Amino acid sequence: MGTERKRKVSLFDVVDETSISAKKSKTNGGGGAAINNNGNNDNLINRWTGKPYSQRYYEILEKRTSLPVWQQKEEFLTALKKNQVLVLVGETGSGKTTQIPQFVLESIDIETPDKRRKMMIGCTQPRRVAAMSVSRRVAEEMDVNIGEEVGYSIRFEDCSSARTVLKYLTDGMLLREAMTDPLLERYKVIILDEAHERTLATDVLFGLLKEVLRNRSDLKLVVMSATLEAEKFQGYFNDAPLMRVPGRLHPVEIFYTQEPERDYLEAAIRTVVQIHVYEPPGDILVFLTGEEEIEDACRKITKEVGNMGDQVGPVKVVPLYSTLPPAMQQKIFEPAPPPLVEGGPAGRKIVVSTNIAETSLTIDGIVYVIDPGFAKQKVYNPRVRVESLLVSPISKASAHQRSGRAGRTQPGKCFRLYTEKSFHQDLQPQTYPEILRSNLANTVLTLKKLGIDDLVHFDFMDPPAPETLMRALEVLNYLGALDDDGNLTKLGEIMSEFPLDPQMGKMLVVSHEFNCSNEILSISAMLSVPNCFIALGRLKRADEAKARFGHIDGDHLTLLNVYHAYKQNNEDPSWCYENFINHRALKAADNVRQQLARIMARFNLKLCSTDFNSRDYYVNIRKAMLAGYFMQVAHLERTGHYLTVKDNQVVHLHPSNCLDHKPEWVIYNEYVLTSRNFIRTVTDIRGEWLVDVAPHYYDLDNFPNCEAKRALERLYRKREREKEESKNRK
Repeated sequence: MGTERKRKVSLFDVVDETSISAKKSKTNGGGGAAINNNGNNDNLINRWTGKPYSQRYYEILEKRTSLPVWQQKEEFLTALKKNQVLVLVGETGSGKTTQIPQFVLESIDIETPDKRRKMMIGCTQPRRVAAMSVSRRVAEEMDVNIGEEVGYSIRFEDCSSARTVLKYLTDGMLLREAMTDPLLERYKVIILDEAHERTLATDVLFGLLKEVLRNRSDLKLVVMSATLEAEKFQGYFNDAPLMRVPGRLHPVEIFYTQEPERDYLEAAIRTVVQIHVYEPPGDILVFLTGEEEIEDACRKITKEVGNMGDQVGPVKVVPLYSTLPPAMQQKIFEPAPPPLVEGGPAGRKIVVSTNIAETSLTIDGIVYVIDPGFAKQKVYNPRVRVESLLVSPISKASAHQRSGRAGRTQPGKCFRLYTEKSFHQDLQPQTYPEILRSNLANTVLTLKKLGIDDLVHFDFMDPPAPETLMRALEVLNYLGALDDDGNLTKLGEIMSEFPLDPQMGKMLVVSHEFNCSNEILSISAMLSVPNCFIALGRLKRADEAKARFGHIDGDHLTLLNVYHAYKQNNEDPSWCYENFINHRALKAADNVRQQLARIMARFNLKLCSTDFNSRDYYVNIRKAMLAGYFMQVAHLERTGHYLTVKDNQVVHLHPSNCLDHKPEWVIYNEYVLTSRNFIRTVTDIRGEWLVDVAPHYYDLDNFPNCEAKRALERLYRKREREKEESKNRK
């Protein structure tokens, strides 16, 4: 095997499943009708649809009643009735995410006092994949259509209606709802799920909800966590009661490597193949760090197993990451393929996933887990204002969650592709909260919009460094979103309404001043979706196709070309395939564009374009982009490399760029930290535009000594001469 059987650890006690009684309750967690044990279910009416329950409903109900959380339903409802805040700890797979909201829905009167409408139960998820997937499952469990009584809301997609009484939504979306409904008066109960993930939005919601609860005695809050960090949540919410739900877990054997692995991706693929060849039946879950890595691994595993012919059973290799479309996400729940021939080797399902599968989603049938020990994590350096996703070691808590995925349905095995010494000495106990390693400009803008001005005394569970907050305030002030006293400006009010980072929001809001808001809308939409170029295993041809869309002035304009070509070809999927374009990404961009256009219309921001044949067409677009991204500029030095302006970081143009030259000045969309520092999605700009568009930022009195400063001094002198000559002519 690719890992050594170094020691065996039983992480979990075995729960005797026969002791979990599949008792039939008089209530059914959201259905509100009694279960007829005589098999005559025809007379039971679904309270939400007014129709008899389907046969599928009863099949699912049988499974629901065997979930560990079902056994504590009455205990939970009693605790909820007595307390305004309740902290619930349950291992992944206990059923808390699907069942608790239904228990709440069944037990609480959601009618408003005037009986005119129903209030909602909201259940937040840190990940969009989970919000969509879980809501679909719960709609099925309640025998209703998704988008009606049960809905979901994620950035750029709202699948809910006036009939929705139970809504799964990302924590960021609940934060956005609070902007227009500060006391969250549409909700009767809010459930913060996966609270242990400590995402930026969840941490802000903690502080916000603590304040809302003081003002709304009728609102209840349930904080759900998969780890024992729950005591911290208890303390934060004034010693709220803690309830534990046992998981349904079998023993898991842990295996470590003898030596550190140099290439964890290659080691993971090798281990998958060896498990498939030598281990008994059971599905495999592999944790990797991102879309590119996952798709690469899926291809290689499929190829390697395929090369073995009928010596081994067939495999179904399924990717899972956040930008995967819902239909593809559902494939993780499909069974393993049957043997190729009757009596032949068993088939196996192999799920290759990001850390979404750690706690957010439960996949039955997993017996083997492969954990390379890495995940992509956000890191932020406020001194140089660089935020980037970095492949970093996971925490011990994450490693524990990953291994637990193997013991859901039978005893399992977890292969950790790192040494036991590394586990004990190198891994942190818990994942560092996101709020301590993020750029807070967007968060500060949201808090200002919510009327929270005293950020220093805002009740953060883990307060961010003062320097990070100061940097965020400084950025928003430069963008014109805050005035010099830190108050929200009219521009800031409008920017906060866009679900975009502040730079992109500013670019969009002012684009009509440059007569190019239509084009900036399209560019913003394209930047908000996954990469639109795909290789499909044919790199050379894909590069040739990309070059056809390339614009000599840079990547933003290349994205605009792709979007225009997509629309001119009637959004045709086969055209996308022929041109190595990701149809899914373009379709999503089109949807995002429509939503952003609606927000612009709400604020009477004009949709306009410069004449395409005018020499100013691309000039205006680049100036509008600079109006938002003037703090993300790099200058070409005489040494041949780029320096970020003001922060003086040495950077390199990412190899994926479309430029056919090395411009003196570029704006960039993203700073990528790898072995070399890259700037990605870059566009050529002119130095004099910096003086025109952002003179307040390019104030040379506060500028470090560098070549960029000397170039700007020349540009300022040139401007002065031009002004003088113009005056003399008059």
